[in-house]
Amino acid sequence: MKKFSMLAVSALLLTLFNTGAQAAGGEIAVIVKTVNSNYWQNVQKGATAALEKEKGYTMTFQGPAAESDIADEVNMVENAVNRHVAGIVLAPSDPDALVPAVKKAWEAHIPVVLIDSMLSDSGKQYYQSFLSTDNKKAGELCAKAMIDRVGQTGKIAIMSYVPGAGSEIGRVGGFREYIAAHSKLQVVGPFYSQSQMATALNQTTDTLSANPDLKGIFGANEPTAVGMGRALKQTGKGGKIVAIGFDGNQDLQSFVRDGTIQAIAVQGSYQMGYKGIQTVVSVIEHKSVPKMVDTGVVVVDKQNLDSSEAKNVLY
Repeated sequence: MKKFSMLAVSALLLTLFNTGAQAAGGEIAVIVKTVNSNYWQNVQKGATAALEKEKGYTMTFQGPAAESDIADEVNMVENAVNRHVAGIVLAPSDPDALVPAVKKAWEAHIPVVLIDSMLSDSGKQYYQSFLSTDNKKAGELCAKAMIDRVGQTGKIAIMSYVPGAGSEIGRVGGFREYIAAHSKLQVVGPFYSQSQMATALNQTTDTLSANPDLKGIFGANEPTAVGMGRALKQTGKGGKIVAIGFDGNQDLQSFVRDGTIQAIAVQGSYQMGYKGIQTVVSVIEHKSVPKMVDTGVVVVDKQNLDSSEAKNVLY
């Protein structure tokens, strides 16, 4: 009996040790969809700024070469788990493929905070908070901006990015649903660039050629919208077709300023990085956090391009 009691106590202590929350301090792994994008580099700036206010933490920032390199991102999460990081801030490139890796983090008692894109329902229990643009609402705002400028009838095209990505489902889905509910516009596409600017440029050029009666076009993320804008300029159709873009790097700001693109919906990417670090640190330090945080979106056009509201989100 005494031997049994000693074993039971030892097992209990081991269980308590293994299930206890992480001690404050240590490495925070920030893993995004790709490092080759100004959008994600702006997330990094926000994360770095937030980390400077926290004591005892270091940060690693990484992502695949392209958003479509889903397996690489899965490996990055698994490697972070294997080196026992204190916490993970993750922008999942695929809502299903990342679930097993996030589950491994949960099993290792490593907190995970998602930014930008959601996991599928099967992964909801494995992360602690989700910080993102309300992508459905953002897509609706882009659709409204389109209808306001092209009217109720005619043909428009959707240039999208990675099919199945959580943000893409909400954003393009919200756009299409709003168009269908509030107009009689005919939709061509969506066409998927895989978040490659050159691909978006070629797809837009082909779409413009195949649809000479096109009245409007929507570019649903940064590299796609930049490729769309360049195609419009190269074909001489900039300003002749209503173009609505997404995200707010220098190229897109220039397109708005010269009239190639009429409006861009800009996310709080800096805030995602900043609040992502703040949130994961709070979890590590046993503080309560909200399950969801809306980081907002601002529709920027030529009229408000230089306003303080726009400058707070442009990058």
